[in-house]
Amino acid sequence: MTKIGFDNKKYLEMQSAKILERVSMFGDKLYLEFGGKLFDDYHASRVLPGFEPDSKIKMLSELKDKAEILIVINANDIEKNKTRSDLGITYDIDVLRLIDIFRSRGFYVGSVVLTRFAEQPSAQAFQKRLEMLGIKVYRHYPIAGYPSDVEKIVSEEGYGKNEYVVTTRPLVVVTAPGPGSGKMATCLSQLYHENKRGVKAGYAKYETFPVWNLPLNHPVNVAYEAATADLDDVNMIDPFHLEAYGEMAVNYNRDVEVFPVLSAMLKRVMGSSPYKSPTDMGVNMAGYCIIDDEACKEASKQEIIRRYYAAQLDYMKGIIGKSVETKIEILMEKMGISVQDRKVAVAALEKERLTECPCAAIELPDGRIVTGKTGNLLGASSAALLNALKVLGDVDDAIPLISSAVIEPIQKLKVNYMGSVNPRLHTDEILLSLAVSALTNPTAEHAMAQLGKLNGSEFHSTVILSHADVKTLKKLGMRVTYEPKRKKE
Repeated sequence: MTKIGFDNKKYLEMQSAKILERVSMFGDKLYLEFGGKLFDDYHASRVLPGFEPDSKIKMLSELKDKAEILIVINANDIEKNKTRSDLGITYDIDVLRLIDIFRSRGFYVGSVVLTRFAEQPSAQAFQKRLEMLGIKVYRHYPIAGYPSDVEKIVSEEGYGKNEYVVTTRPLVVVTAPGPGSGKMATCLSQLYHENKRGVKAGYAKYETFPVWNLPLNHPVNVAYEAATADLDDVNMIDPFHLEAYGEMAVNYNRDVEVFPVLSAMLKRVMGSSPYKSPTDMGVNMAGYCIIDDEACKEASKQEIIRRYYAAQLDYMKGIIGKSVETKIEILMEKMGISVQDRKVAVAALEKERLTECPCAAIELPDGRIVTGKTGNLLGASSAALLNALKVLGDVDDAIPLISSAVIEPIQKLKVNYMGSVNPRLHTDEILLSLAVSALTNPTAEHAMAQLGKLNGSEFHSTVILSHADVKTLKKLGMRVTYEPKRKKE
C-alpha cells in the first residue's frame, strides 16, 4: 500500500503565508519567479506522496485577489518552434493554453513578455495573435554582456531599453512554458523600472526542488537531479548561505553561480541586496511538510529508476546524449539502487522469459502484481489491463470480459480500412470495447467500474509502447516505464 509522506493541507497553509510575508517585506510589490510547473506537477506528487499535482495552483488560489499572472516566453523559442516534450506542443501554443487555464480558474493574466526580442518574424506574428485576443504584450531585448556586465545591464542601455510592464496588483507571479524563457531577467528589469517610478518592489523565487532544508544526498533531492540530468543541473551546498548563517542549505549550480551577479544587480537597483544567499531568495516550504521521511525516500528512489528508463529510451531516439543516461546510472549507484528494485519490471521480464513473447506487468496500489502477454487478439498492455480489472473486481480469470465477436470486427477495421499492420487492440481500443460490452454484460460493467482503482499503479512493458498506450495508461494514473527495445511483429 502506498504510504502518505507529505501533508498537503499544511503545505498549502504554510506556503501561502510565506509568500504573503515576502510581499510585505518589500512594501508595494513582489515579483515572484515561479520555477517548475504551476499545475500538473506529477514529479512532486511522485517523490512526495501526498502532494497533489495541482497544489501550487490551489495555494495561489488563496492569493488570487492580490495576484496577477505574467507569462514570459523567449522570442528565439518561438522562432525555433521549441516544443514541450511532456505535452508535445510548441511553447507559443502552451502560452495560449496557460492563459486559458489561469483564466478558467479565476486568475487575472496581466500580460505576456517576449524576451530576447530581435524582430523575429514568428515572434512578431505571435504578438499580433495575442493582441487580437486582447492580451497585452511587451518586448524585452537582448543585452550585450548579459549577465556579467552589471554596470551596462542595470542602466538605460540595458534594462532601461526594455518596455515597462504595467502591473496592478501587489503579487506578480512570473511563469513560463519552460526553462530558459527569461523569468529572472524579466523580474529584475521590472525592479529597475519600478525603482525609477518610486515603487518599492522586490524579487523572490519559488522552486520546489531541490528542497533546501533536506540533506544534499536525500533521495528527494537526488530525484530532482535525475529529472534534470539533461540540463546539467547539479545539487550543491549553498556556500553563501553557509558563510552567512553557518547553516547547511541545498541549492543548485545555476542559482549559486549567478548569485554574485544577481546580488550586484539588486544592489544597483535597490541600493542594497535584501539577500545574503541564493537560498534566501526562495520561499519554498515543502521540506517542512514531510510527515513520513522513509515513504518519501522510497518514492524518490523509484522515481530515479523511472527516470533511468526514460533516459534509455531518449538516448535510443537520439534526443539526449549517452552522458545523461550515465549520470542517472551514477545517481542510482549513489542511492544503492538498480532496475532490480522496480518490482513491476522484474515481474514483466520474468513473464517474458517464461512465455517468450512481449509482456507487461502492473503493480496495483495495494502491492499485488498482475501480468499480461501478447496474444492474437490483444497486445500485452491490453491483456495486463484487463487482467488487473479482473483482480480488482474479483472476477474469475476464466471469464472473458470482452467477446471475440466484439474484438474481431475492430481488428478487420484496423487492418482492412485503417492501414494498420498490427491487428491487436491498443489499450484505448480495448477500453472502448469494454464500454460497449458493458451495455449487455454485467461482468464487463463491473470490471469497468474498477478503472478508478488503477490510479497510482506502476506499469512496465518489456517492449517500447505505442504513443496511444502510453497516453491511455497515464490518463488512468499509472506510472509507466518500458524496456528500450522494439517489438518484433
